[in-house]
Amino acid sequence: MTIAAILVALVLLLFTGMPIFAGLAIFAGVLLLGQGGLASVTEVIFGELNHYLLVAIPLFAYMAHVMIRGRIVDDLYDTAYTLTRHLPGGLGVATIVACTIFAAISGSSVATALTIGAVAIPQMLRFGYPPRLAYGLVAAGGTLGILIPPSGPMVLYGVTTDTSIGGLFMAGVVPGLMMAAIFVVYAIASVALRHGHLQREPRASLGEALRAIGKSAWALSLPVFVLGGMYAGVFTATEAAAAGALLALAVGAFVYRTIGLRAIWEAAIDASRTSAMLFMILAGAAVFGHVLTKMRIPQEIVELVVSFDLGVTGFLVAMMALIFVLGMFLESISIILITSPVILPVMQHLGINPIWYGILLTINLELAQITPPVGMNLFTIKAITRAPMGEIIRGAAPYVLLMIAAMALVMIWPQIALWLPGTMAAQR
Repeated sequence: MTIAAILVALVLLLFTGMPIFAGLAIFAGVLLLGQGGLASVTEVIFGELNHYLLVAIPLFAYMAHVMIRGRIVDDLYDTAYTLTRHLPGGLGVATIVACTIFAAISGSSVATALTIGAVAIPQMLRFGYPPRLAYGLVAAGGTLGILIPPSGPMVLYGVTTDTSIGGLFMAGVVPGLMMAAIFVVYAIASVALRHGHLQREPRASLGEALRAIGKSAWALSLPVFVLGGMYAGVFTATEAAAAGALLALAVGAFVYRTIGLRAIWEAAIDASRTSAMLFMILAGAAVFGHVLTKMRIPQEIVELVVSFDLGVTGFLVAMMALIFVLGMFLESISIILITSPVILPVMQHLGINPIWYGILLTINLELAQITPPVGMNLFTIKAITRAPMGEIIRGAAPYVLLMIAAMALVMIWPQIALWLPGTMAAQR
């Protein structure tokens, strides 16, 4: 009952509109007053933020902002459409493909939906796609931004639970591609069965395809360079972030020539703001986790789970249901930092692989991006289109069911997530 009361009180506090970091820190501070442990707060915060792995967050953010400011995404979308235009719903398929590639650059669902949506939605509407279909495709495709690495939420989860970030990144690749494939199949089937009148263009010739790929070769090389380096053991996650940021800067400045000194500075400012916000939230969550430990809440939860004899499957189903509900009201970072310290001892007791759980958690956090009332991708699409929110929600609704099905597949067959990190050079 104690943990339930604490979580309910914290969620209600966050509903007041108070910044997340302030809500966590103030709430934890009030609880600490009764424990006589306020003097330890500075040590807790320093210990949590004094992690070399956290350097990856501003570096990946900088890489994404450079790519966005360099307008490199336009070539990615054109290439995807050239290769898929002959398929039913070719523009929709191109949207999912472009989201998949950009997800391997940005690490953000909102950035993916915003950047690809600004290009793809006007195109789909111009070609006669029903607005609901266009909105749903971008909303769902944008969620891939945090599952396909690099991923900001994965870095936070890895730091919070002391889980290999490189392993988490590799574990997100196969589920991310699987989910993208599910979205593509649904888009093709939806257009073929219900919107067969939509215009289809001839299949691209080999020459056209090669020219399109060549045009975006540098942009396509970036995720290959970052993920390939981590897989081969050449880079750690943090080193990969630095190398990726440097390559993105070189591509934007010397290949596309769309990045000048002003844009470099503005990208650095944007990445700094994003990172500072995340670090402040992480500091507040560290204090909150410290309070829970002092109050022996994790130990009580372990004892409760043992008494109910839920087992691995029962525990995972219960946690995914809880996080799905929390995702309707809280944003992803809050959910990670509130729940992870509490359930980590339970996962250790049940022998749950933290990488496997991290992927299930990330898929659930993707769902949070497209479920009302606070799904961020829904608001992003509204900002782009000024469309009625009800229309956007109805467009995204089928993809909620598809993502739940994908999460169930990963839960039933853990090797979907665990196979690739198990083959990494660094783990051999």
